[in-house]
Amino acid sequence: MEWLSAENVVAVGTAVLGIVASGVMVWYERRVPRRKRIGYRVQMDNPIGDDVRSGRANRRLGLFDEAPGMADATLVLLRIENDGSQSIADNDYTGRELHGLTAVFTDRTIRGVSVTQPVGTDHLMDHFTPAAGLGYDSNTLRIPRVPLNPRDHFKLLVLLSGGDVGCDIRLIGGLRDGEVHPNRSATPDDKAPLFSRASRLITIMLTVCVVTLATIVVARDDTPPPIGCARGTLTVTGSTAFAPVMEEVAKKYEKDCEGAKVVVDPHGSTAGVRELETAGLASKKGSPAVVALSDGPKPSDMPQLLENRVALSVFAIVVNDDVRLKNLSTADVRRLYRGEIRNWRELGGPDVAVHLVSRDANSGTRQVFQRRVLKRGEIANSSVDCVHKDDPTAPVIRCELDSTDQVLSEVAEVPGAIGYSELTLASHAKGLRVLALDGHAASVDAIEHGRSAYPYREIEYAYTYGQPPSDSLTSNFLTYLTRGNGQDVIRIHGHIPCWTVEGMKLCA
Repeated sequence: MEWLSAENVVAVGTAVLGIVASGVMVWYERRVPRRKRIGYRVQMDNPIGDDVRSGRANRRLGLFDEAPGMADATLVLLRIENDGSQSIADNDYTGRELHGLTAVFTDRTIRGVSVTQPVGTDHLMDHFTPAAGLGYDSNTLRIPRVPLNPRDHFKLLVLLSGGDVGCDIRLIGGLRDGEVHPNRSATPDDKAPLFSRASRLITIMLTVCVVTLATIVVARDDTPPPIGCARGTLTVTGSTAFAPVMEEVAKKYEKDCEGAKVVVDPHGSTAGVRELETAGLASKKGSPAVVALSDGPKPSDMPQLLENRVALSVFAIVVNDDVRLKNLSTADVRRLYRGEIRNWRELGGPDVAVHLVSRDANSGTRQVFQRRVLKRGEIANSSVDCVHKDDPTAPVIRCELDSTDQVLSEVAEVPGAIGYSELTLASHAKGLRVLALDGHAASVDAIEHGRSAYPYREIEYAYTYGQPPSDSLTSNFLTYLTRGNGQDVIRIHGHIPCWTVEGMKLCA
């Protein structure tokens, strides 16, 4: 599976690690024993009536207006909580006095105190008595040694006068193996903060890592990385029909593999394998950096050439648009190329002379045509320009050209012309049409899925002289072509890669 790459495994593994670490942090915050902690925070610090800080007379009614010293009165709601993981007993307070904690309201005087606690903690009220140390004097409030289970809390509503809102409020006291500290959160809720500052920071960092890794996985290029890279120069020769595939694969390989140069120089299948053999015989360093592509198997007299099955190529018989036929039997094609049919009207076509446009003897496309369709060779060449007959004794005009592109161009221009080509190139050419054979259309999809017996097809071979070293540019490029990114290029150009499930059956 393409997604099961090393990059993705690392990314997903790191993401899972981040999520697990976040969960462990939450568990650690709440379950792992640590120092005892009492936290406090001011949840309300408001003036009574108009803003005290404005200096204007306050507007009050009732007791707030009648009681003395209320002109600058303020109300403070102080929350005190056990935000650690351990319970706090009355003997955990370390002060020498009867009370456990002291709240100091700077620059203000305490006028009254009311104690509140959440539902289910009525037992705490038994500790808020003068005998237990509850009391105040001037700006100091004495708080008893109240035992608190984890997450227990109580609140003190304090009426003050003589100062301004926002004046410093401190809680003083000590705990055995613990601390008293102000809480940073000031939200007016009834729950202790779920995370400490450290755990929040770690959680945020891990979350950022997870999101970043997920973005990398989603946004990265889906093209699989090349299979092996090597430096140097490689020459690819041989088939002109397969040349467009090789040119594009060469560009991709050079882009993916820095330091590699792949030169595509096609001269036809037969010429290509002969060139490879010559280079191999002349090489003094083993297998030369040359690959020859051939439409079909090599000649039997070249045992040193080793084959690599690359793709199944589909070829097509094409005619000039004026011929207007859509299908020919293989028997009629053989009669045409034996020179027995000289005019298209003999096959139900227009009254136009037949012109045979063929490839030269080095062409693999021609050899496949002769092997798969004609079952024999073609008649002799009788024309140089494909229009005029140079041999008066020849039954029909027949010419030979050097490349697939030349054949397609000539067939499109010459009335009554018939030729052959690689299917994808023929399908995109103008001025001509692709013929079916014996009622079977030239269809890559139908052939790939076993729905067509179309005969004009052949395996595309890549030959090397001997076995190139596994770390060589030749070996790595062939792997890239047959099993790497080259497979996509092969399919885009209308061929069936031999290393796909369907291709293995067809290329066997």
